[in-house]
Amino acid sequence: MTGTETGMPGTGRTLTSEWVAEEARRLSNWGRWGPDDQIGSWNLVTQEKVLAASRCVRRGRVFSLALPFGAGGPNESGRPGRANASLFVTMSGTDIVAGAQDKIFPGSGKFTDDFVTMSLSTSTQWDGFPHVFHNGRGYNGVDASSVTAMGARRNSITHLKDRIVTRAVLLDMPRFARCDWLEPGTAIQPEDLEAAATAQGVEVLPGDAVLVRTGQLAQVRALGSWGDYAGTGPAPGLGARCGSWLAEHDVAAVATDTWGLEVLPYEVDDTVAPLHQIILVHCGISIGEMFDLEDLAADSAEDGVYESMLVAPPLPIKGAINTPVNPQAVK
Repeated sequence: MTGTETGMPGTGRTLTSEWVAEEARRLSNWGRWGPDDQIGSWNLVTQEKVLAASRCVRRGRVFSLALPFGAGGPNESGRPGRANASLFVTMSGTDIVAGAQDKIFPGSGKFTDDFVTMSLSTSTQWDGFPHVFHNGRGYNGVDASSVTAMGARRNSITHLKDRIVTRAVLLDMPRFARCDWLEPGTAIQPEDLEAAATAQGVEVLPGDAVLVRTGQLAQVRALGSWGDYAGTGPAPGLGARCGSWLAEHDVAAVATDTWGLEVLPYEVDDTVAPLHQIILVHCGISIGEMFDLEDLAADSAEDGVYESMLVAPPLPIKGAINTPVNPQAVK
């Protein structure tokens, strides 16, 4: 793990948008599953893969990997447009006590009801393929104009509504590095991921979801405040070169416990979210953000088992770009 350095070790070459474009072309899955494909690397998750994932369940222990979505959630001081979800109760228990429902619902039966308003990216989420475009093109070459005010006409996250069930591999980077958490600005590189997997005795297989713990949530909880967690300050995360490691392992998804997956500040000065451009747009690898991996990591450290069955389907909202999710890791 190499901090905030911006060079490719051993090459003397600085990462630029040109490098991002070259890496994206080299690793691209466009056309791999046909010109009309909209599910990307989830094509690798076959019925056989799901059955294999189910064999990771040995104890029946279930871990929710979700953060809060309402008051107290991670976006209390985050970027505009990503405020925490707002819950509105339209029929309350106090209405019942006051007799306000008696004319609507005569007799003994009474009800409470609610609704919520939120950005689909406000807390634990999957980034859908239309979330990011590279030079105006999205996954499988789809034009940016495919996302209209009515939603995504192509590549909507909804296409994965029956797909996100697979084997998950946890890579616990702080425990591997023998620290409580990675410091903000620490870049995780491919060699770090490989070394952690080797140390944990786990193999990353095609169609897996890789869960990368940085420990940033442990730091947030130790500080007692979200601080600049929600994309407003430095953060540990994956370096842009991790795209090659993820693509070469043919993973279906990668998720971290950070706001935006990638190390902040970015390693590239002349573009944003370089790893998103490479793996989400060109590889069709789903990106999960703000996954709470603390309890799962503690359990894995105790029993030495770093694989689980992940069940984390999106909400089937027509045309949705991203989706909130309550991921379940089952061991």
